[in-house]
Amino acid sequence: MGIGQALGFVAATVVLVGMPGPNNIYISLRSLAQGRRAGVVSALAIETGSLVYVVVAALGLVALVRASPTLFTAITVAGALYLAFLGIKLLRAPVTDGPGAIHVAPLGRVYREGVLVNLLNPKAALFFLAFLPQFTTRDAGPDRLRTEMLCLGLAVMLIGLTLDLCYALGADALGRRFRSLRTTSRSRNRIVALVYLGLAIFALVTAVSPSFH
Repeated sequence: MGIGQALGFVAATVVLVGMPGPNNIYISLRSLAQGRRAGVVSALAIETGSLVYVVVAALGLVALVRASPTLFTAITVAGALYLAFLGIKLLRAPVTDGPGAIHVAPLGRVYREGVLVNLLNPKAALFFLAFLPQFTTRDAGPDRLRTEMLCLGLAVMLIGLTLDLCYALGADALGRRFRSLRTTSRSRNRIVALVYLGLAIFALVTAVSPSFH
């Protein structure tokens, strides 16, 4: 890959991966609600899901999803339902009304939920399949193509992790002020839950949208 192509790859990755979507919003919500550690754990969780997709894309298995509209729709609906489940669970969370109090999920659960948010977003898988081959060697053999896809996928992950951490730290900075306000945890939980439910609706009505991350 020449300098020009490498710069194009990085620029396109930053734009496509950095665009707000379910993954970035999940990271931001966790940072807003629980602070920097939860945001960083969420970022690592999202990129764990991306690692799975990188391997799947390199092996060519993700083509099965692209070839089956029914399977794609089923995964999209499952992802939307999961986001709705997170919103409903937050609405039903125990309420504490002290200043700065908020429902805090264990970091292990934050990580697991982050992985699932990414894995249940089939457009993330299609992103790797549609985007990475544009930067591979023409007429490359299967072994070389697989290696190039893995290397490009890892590069996307590193760029994605950097951007995800920016979302986490930025949301934490806003969250410090947000958490200091004298509002009840019920009010804050409702706000975050409504965002989750909005994302669930968005996922359902934009199943064919070109937004991937």
